[in-house]
Amino acid sequence: MKSNSITKKQLTSWILVTLRESAWAPLSVIGFYLFGLAFHLFDLYPALDIPTHFLGGVAITYFYRSAIRNSGEFLGEIPLPIQILFAFTATGTTIIFWEFYENILDFLFHAHNVLGLLDTLKDMFDGLLGALILTLFYRRR
Repeated sequence: MKSNSITKKQLTSWILVTLRESAWAPLSVIGFYLFGLAFHLFDLYPALDIPTHFLGGVAITYFYRSAIRNSGEFLGEIPLPIQILFAFTATGTTIIFWEFYENILDFLFHAHNVLGLLDTLKDMFDGLLGALILTLFYRRR
């Protein structure tokens, strides 16, 4: 009788394949973000925040699409519309947590990442727009 549980080997394989295939995307955006912080680029060029959040939405959606697609080995085939919806909603959740992160940094360390509610909403919109653009145009190679 076949077990329905996920083995440690399957889980490890899924994580490694997904990281190898798509971790570069969100890590690149985070690297750019850290570079911008280190050299005060966001203070010098405030509009740089817009493409950073937009590309963050693109990158994290790409990562989630890859992770969901690669999970088929142990979950079975997941219909494409479900993959797309799940990746988009997971990206939305990640965007919310990123904004929490920025607000916590401001509160604890006076980082001045958040310029107010409108800035937070704009950042969230930019990220979701990036997720939507990737969702509409992404096709697996």
